[in-house]
Amino acid sequence: MDHFDYVDGVLHAEDVPLPAIAAQVGTPVYVYSRATLTRHARVFRDALSILPSVRIAFAVKSNPNLAVLKVLAAEGYGADVVSGGELERALAAGMDPDGVVFSGVGKTAAELERALLAGIGQFNLESEEEGLELAEIAVRLGKTARCALRVNPDVDAGTHGKISTGKAENKFGVPFDRAGAIYARLAQTPGLSMRALALHIGSQLSRLEPLEAAFTKVGGLMRDIRAAGHAVTHMDLGGGVGVPYKAGDVFPQPDEYAAMVQRVTRDWDVTLMFEPGRVITGNTGVLVTEVVRVKEGVGSPWVVVDAAMNDLARPALYDAWHDFAAVAPRGPRMTANIVGPICESSDTFAMARDIDAVERGDLAVFRTAGAYGATMANTYNSRPLVPEVMVDGAKWAVVADRIDPATILAAERVPEWLA
Repeated sequence: MDHFDYVDGVLHAEDVPLPAIAAQVGTPVYVYSRATLTRHARVFRDALSILPSVRIAFAVKSNPNLAVLKVLAAEGYGADVVSGGELERALAAGMDPDGVVFSGVGKTAAELERALLAGIGQFNLESEEEGLELAEIAVRLGKTARCALRVNPDVDAGTHGKISTGKAENKFGVPFDRAGAIYARLAQTPGLSMRALALHIGSQLSRLEPLEAAFTKVGGLMRDIRAAGHAVTHMDLGGGVGVPYKAGDVFPQPDEYAAMVQRVTRDWDVTLMFEPGRVITGNTGVLVTEVVRVKEGVGSPWVVVDAAMNDLARPALYDAWHDFAAVAPRGPRMTANIVGPICESSDTFAMARDIDAVERGDLAVFRTAGAYGATMANTYNSRPLVPEVMVDGAKWAVVADRIDPATILAAERVPEWLA
């Protein structure tokens, strides 16, 4: 469910007509619904309430906008971060440092030190080498780092290959058959407090079976580690539950996910940690765009819009589907190819798609754009960085400015020897 509905034939975000935002901010522009964001955060959190001890850290990479993080902080969410920049965003949003989990395979020494000084709740170690480096820094600072060891369970998530993270050939975590020995060595290393195992097998999962297989496998490893005399008080089960991008798609609901977790973990006696991202923010946003022109094609016509792959990269990266809808549909339909203005054939959103009939100057939206949208935007072809807006009932505000090419150009320098 989201709060993007047609009122008198015009698409609204909550109580605000999208043309009103486009008229003031311009297009393309991301628009988020606070009501949808709050609802999704509560539905997920309430579903997990059947579990005895839970901590939830929002996957900041899916949508790091400060206003989004502020809303989630108010709902009691922590943050799963994968860079020093994401850490600073989480702290700036008022998220409790103790609720921050630092993941990612390439944490630098400077990032590890900053996170230690901030007092974050947990480092998800991706290798023994990382653990030893963190231990040296912690001892030097007189700190103890609370840690989980991320395990690669070699389970196929059944999702797109570019967003699969739990197979043996993926770069994440330590090999399953070496994890017990690595955990034991790190548990005896000064400066570290090993307390958890962590896993994350992929994003946009449409079935619970791969997750259940991975949880069951790592649960067995947890028992082996405990039997060897080491403590495991937390288990980080990551995220990955997907959302429907296309009408008719069916994905697991939070209560179904929670019931599966309860069944698998009923005798674990741990605090369970979760890192949802897309399932919280995916349907909270749309990308509003304007039709530049409709160009005749050999087969279907080309609908050229002013949004491009630099604004919404998922279709170019993953052949991902985003529903396309007119903001003020007139009734007729057309079959068309939807493309952006960038000088790349991959700047294509859809081919031979049945859509609302549109003309030059019409507004349209790409739906389900609240996750992995603006956060992946760039300035390719010297285009501006796309702005972001949040709506709250009848109120709305720009929560990230459009950064124009002149501002970007001003950050560049020509050396004297080229002047």
